[in-house]
Amino acid sequence: MRFLIWGAGAIGGTMGAYLARAGHDLTLVDTVADHVAAINRSGLRVTGPIGEFTQRVAAHTPDDLAGRWDTIILATKAHHTEDATHALLPHLGTDGCVISAQNGLNELAIAPIVGAARTVGAFVNFGADYMEPGVVHYGGRGAVVVGEIDGRITPRAEAIREAWLDFDDRAIVTPNIWGYLWGKEAYGAMLFATALTNDSIADALALPAYRDLYIALAREILAVAAARGVTPEAFDGFDPAAYLRGAGHDAAVRSLDDLVAFNRRSAKSHSGIWRDLAVRHRRTEVDAQLGIVVALAREAGVPSPLTARLVGLIHDIENGTRPQSPATLGALAT
Repeated sequence: MRFLIWGAGAIGGTMGAYLARAGHDLTLVDTVADHVAAINRSGLRVTGPIGEFTQRVAAHTPDDLAGRWDTIILATKAHHTEDATHALLPHLGTDGCVISAQNGLNELAIAPIVGAARTVGAFVNFGADYMEPGVVHYGGRGAVVVGEIDGRITPRAEAIREAWLDFDDRAIVTPNIWGYLWGKEAYGAMLFATALTNDSIADALALPAYRDLYIALAREILAVAAARGVTPEAFDGFDPAAYLRGAGHDAAVRSLDDLVAFNRRSAKSHSGIWRDLAVRHRRTEVDAQLGIVVALAREAGVPSPLTARLVGLIHDIENGTRPQSPATLGALAT
């Protein structure tokens, strides 16, 4: 297939390198000029336990991009979604589509700009990091799912999945992409909580003192999903049924154990959220990922005090008024 990937960092860069290596017609776009220059000069290098290779692929900044594409993969940070979607719109073919390979519920922001009929959902849970200009680290495989936002199984969704098999041979098409996206919201809330400390994802999720906190966070998020008529889907050790209100505590603990095991198998030890705070010292996706859940909860009349508190604590770290520490995670529980 012919793909334009808008955002060539951890997600977009990793997928793009594999798809280009498999022979797909691939063009990358990124706003970081040094990253684009390094890719054009020496190729895009993928490191990590899944594979080590360098792939030649065309890369551009938005200002020097020309042409139109029928299939654009949006892979920016969630809080850049609206700006990026407006920027890519002139490059989207009349009958083309934008696929959100991001974290969050970004299809809700993309559809009003490009049209619901030109918006395709995707769920990706593999572990990757942007390391330096021209280099991404692929640390661990995870679920890769594509689906229409209206629940239909269409030829274009199936064609995208067929192409994405060249990235991950377990990629699937689903009639319930919102179920995966809301499941990731619940798991993502746990990841934001782990980023309040400097512990690895696995170590933080394994802490006995905070397991009830993680469970309560997931239940809060999934209550909002239920109010919107969404049935969450399981993936990579995350079993949403274990966190639904009324589910037994033991089931949730078993799911946490499975999440710990899944993350211990990955060479990506810390979340991208932690990396944004501790390494790159920049704003996270917390408002675009969890702030929207708080707003949707309010709209549905569902209480979300833990999620709102978590958003505030992440902002405190971003603003330098709290450290990443066990005490900050403890503040979420109080």
